[in-house]
Amino acid sequence: MNVILTKSTTPIIGWICDLFGFIINGIYTGLEAIGIPNIGLAIIFYTILVWMLLTPLQIKQQKFSKMNAVMQPEIQKIQKKYKNKRDQVSQQRMQEETMAVYEKYGVSPTGSCGQLLIQFPLIIALYQIIYRIPAYISSVRAIFDGLVEKILGVNGFVDVVNEFITTNKISTTQLTEGSAQINNQLVDFLYKLNPSQWVKLADVDKFSSFTDTISSTAMRSAEVNQFLGMDISDTPWNIIRDSFSSHSWLLLIAAVLIPVLAWFTQWINTQMIQKATMGGSNNEENTMMNSMKTVNTIMPLMSAVFCLSLSVGIGIYWIAGAVVRCFQQIIINKHMAKVDVDQLIKKNQEKAAKKRAKKGTAPERIAQQAKQNVRNIENKRDGRQVDDAAVERANEYYKNADLKAGSLAAKANMVRKFDEKNTKKK
Repeated sequence: MNVILTKSTTPIIGWICDLFGFIINGIYTGLEAIGIPNIGLAIIFYTILVWMLLTPLQIKQQKFSKMNAVMQPEIQKIQKKYKNKRDQVSQQRMQEETMAVYEKYGVSPTGSCGQLLIQFPLIIALYQIIYRIPAYISSVRAIFDGLVEKILGVNGFVDVVNEFITTNKISTTQLTEGSAQINNQLVDFLYKLNPSQWVKLADVDKFSSFTDTISSTAMRSAEVNQFLGMDISDTPWNIIRDSFSSHSWLLLIAAVLIPVLAWFTQWINTQMIQKATMGGSNNEENTMMNSMKTVNTIMPLMSAVFCLSLSVGIGIYWIAGAVVRCFQQIIINKHMAKVDVDQLIKKNQEKAAKKRAKKGTAPERIAQQAKQNVRNIENKRDGRQVDDAAVERANEYYKNADLKAGSLAAKANMVRKFDEKNTKKK
């Protein structure tokens, strides 16, 4: 597993990472100023703050879900009406009637896509920051600068470090000889080391001249990475295995709680969202909503499985994020309970009317165009039926049952009948 932990350079996501990196760096600096420099706490406060900033998007998404629940019975009725009709006219009419429902409620069929498109790069950026802590928190990076300088002075250090990465199965990228990013790569490598790997690094022959620097760096790294006795750069699975070996049962319990709480908090959150968005609709008849129920059950379980092999920091982020969203959902649910659906429909219709006015498209023109499209299709279909009948009559005229189809005699017979027909017209 190769993970590049230097700053993200992906367009858009990289820019968002810079913004979020500025936030988490400020949080960590604040914690450092009051004497508790801890990455785990910084991740928690960072997660709370960012998800609070995303609250308006969450409310907008919930409003669309509420409107969707109101519209679904009408849309399902239309779908049932045209269930076994696959011809072009029926499909066009179904689309026209469905669009009329969206028009009635002032909602766009792609209403939820906008929020999802906005949230997707934001959520990806959240993960990137947690993976790349030293790249975005300057004080954490500074912990490794002295040791990086020592390693750079060792002849053939690239091969030594790469062999160490391979032997110890460290989830970081291998060093690249002559790379301009070699310093960042070394920081990434050092940040990923767990306590037992730091001991092994100090035992490397070529690094024997600065074992004190390795030990002091390991201690400083452990201080800022410790959370409930765990190193947040390590994985719960590794901590569980080491705890068994050392009989550290409290540490074992803490490591097990990370994936368990990741599953439980996300499951609670999905249940709250499911209740808010599916309440009042006929879920038994709605295949899409039933599918979402299945997804909402499976995804938290998948999070628990992934959490075992990802860093404790990611687990903390998942748990903190789910807890924040639960409280966020309680507030949103209370807000949405007070929302008058009729008023919401009216506001949506007004917004839709303003958008159409800007585009110069009136509702009457849209409806008229839709009806004209259906009429054109019907006319084309009727014309095609007449043409098909004419072709069939022509085929019968030229056909001779005694002659083999496609033979020279059959073709000669067709030419003869064609001449006879044109002679009669004259």
